[in-house]
Amino acid sequence: MLLVVDVGNTQTHFGTFRGAELVEHWRFATVRESTADELGAALANLLALRGLGFADLEASIVSSTVPQLGPQWLQMAQRYLGHEMLSVGPGTRTGMAIRYDNPREVGADRLVNAVAAHAQLGGPCVVVDFGTAITYDIVSAGGEYLGGIIFPGIEISIEALTERAAKLPKIDLEEPRSLIGKTTVDAIRSGVIYGFAGQVDGIVGRLRAELGAETQVIATGGLAATIVPYTESIDAIDDLLTLTGLRLLYARNAPEPIGA
Repeated sequence: MLLVVDVGNTQTHFGTFRGAELVEHWRFATVRESTADELGAALANLLALRGLGFADLEASIVSSTVPQLGPQWLQMAQRYLGHEMLSVGPGTRTGMAIRYDNPREVGADRLVNAVAAHAQLGGPCVVVDFGTAITYDIVSAGGEYLGGIIFPGIEISIEALTERAAKLPKIDLEEPRSLIGKTTVDAIRSGVIYGFAGQVDGIVGRLRAELGAETQVIATGGLAATIVPYTESIDAIDDLLTLTGLRLLYARNAPEPIGA
């Protein structure tokens, strides 16, 4: 089986594939100080819950937005899995021309998402990732990575609001009771949900005006399901998009197929 690992600033999402089939996947909070041994212990415990072990993992690939954790995952694979883990970064064969001024600046997770979206939808397409930041990654009709848009994420925005405005309470992201809030909590909740939904629709509208009305848009990330129901421009949600992209990139970069 193939182990795929997406290390985000807030959460780490990883899973195992048998061929193109996702066998299982898990999420846990990203701890920047984690060592290779701690990552190995966490992985072993989660695998054991499904009757799996290190010996079941023939190959692995990681993308990380946390610089200090990438090397720890590589060390974990060497020590516990007995193989070299592929790492998404400069030099990775994506099969996609990158039209960024400095391609090394593009986050690994953004490239992974773009590859997966293009494989699923063709081009032009847009990925909206609702993570620590909200990112928009754009692929042309010809399958080129054109660039993107980055906006402060939902949880970051809520934290900034409550920290800078002493009288405003922290809120849970729940469905607003109405557009016009009748309490302070409801007013904040409505502002966050409808505000971010409006942002998405506005940006996607501008992108479709530039790329063409046929541009398809797919959403992913931990908070996609919270916002997307209130948008009018998202075509689909795929919570597993990044894991799928990692599987595709492994296939494009592996020295030999799994099981060969």
